[in-house]
Amino acid sequence: MAHSHVIVGTTPTPLTVRRIGWADLKDALAHGVDDFLVMPSHAVLLCVIYPIVALILGRLTMGYDVLSLFFPLAAGFALLGPFAAVGFYEVSRQREQGRDVSWREAFDVFHSPSFGAIAALAILLLLIFFVWLAVAQAVYVATFGYAPAASIPDFLDQVFTTRSGLLLIMLGNGIGFVFAVVVFTISVVSFPLLVDRDVGAAPAVLTSIRAVLANPVIMALWGLIVVGLLLIGSLPFFFGLTVVLPILGHATWHLYRKVVEA
Repeated sequence: MAHSHVIVGTTPTPLTVRRIGWADLKDALAHGVDDFLVMPSHAVLLCVIYPIVALILGRLTMGYDVLSLFFPLAAGFALLGPFAAVGFYEVSRQREQGRDVSWREAFDVFHSPSFGAIAALAILLLLIFFVWLAVAQAVYVATFGYAPAASIPDFLDQVFTTRSGLLLIMLGNGIGFVFAVVVFTISVVSFPLLVDRDVGAAPAVLTSIRAVLANPVIMALWGLIVVGLLLIGSLPFFFGLTVVLPILGHATWHLYRKVVEA
């Protein structure tokens, strides 16, 4: 019964998905910025771990002569973002209800009746992340072989000045795009929905897919906004993510509110 509850939850009928427009995206971003400005210290506290993890991953990559995985690690880190933002969804949810929110409320999500479903989806994203790394490494081996780069300049020279490097860039980005679209489609609404309601992992993913299919152009624009802000936040040395991640997390909550009927 417990496993069944994690998968299907308690909601007996499909949820209603709305069609939204560009104005809704701008409004969601504006509310996300507003939530961040009201509670910046809490957001930074929650986000500081992400730049640190990114730097550690980069150091481990270069330290173990697998420099080829640095970009896949940095890019693939965004695949885990929807789960990493659940604390921001909870803060926005409680602020929406008019409560006086502190950083401690972000951890109330661990007491949610749908936390099992949240954890199940997090494990799914983690599996996708590891599959992405394996595929990225396979693409590198197929284009450059097993010999590691002698140095960072040598690696960059191979990637940007050789035909194999051009092939690596094209294949890597193309395959990475597919992974990103899959993760975006199954998670853009599912995690905020699970924070809000006890619906189960399967209905949450299905609702997220339906939201994307009902709003393909708008959701594609939202995905581009997310990618653009993450790129900006990655500079310098990923520390900009301490601002970008909470804003995106809060904004995603407000986007969910617009897409899924209360």
